[in-house]
Amino acid sequence: MAFSKVEDVFNGMANSFNPSNAQGLDAVFQYNITGAGGGNWNVVVKDGACQVNTGSHPSPNVTLSLDAETWLGMVNKQINGMQAFMSGKLRVSGDIMLAQKMESLFSY
Repeated sequence: MAFSKVEDVFNGMANSFNPSNAQGLDAVFQYNITGAGGGNWNVVVKDGACQVNTGSHPSPNVTLSLDAETWLGMVNKQINGMQAFMSGKLRVSGDIMLAQKMESLFSY
């Protein structure tokens, strides 16, 4: 199923979470998404569990900033994260290595 709304991706994240890939991980991922349907969300991964929240977290480990079109392209597997990063469509601050784990934590 292809996503057409940013909010739908975040609403479904908990259901697509792979807890076996998150063992020992304690991290906060902040998403700042611009453009139509964008917004701010944070994902807290701790003790093999995932919690998705709207808004900004006060101390994320990694922040991903991108537009809605790029985010939807990534979750719909039309563009990979490295392509988005290298082309400047995805900006990452904080723990870049942690950002690379995102793909293994969720199956869309």
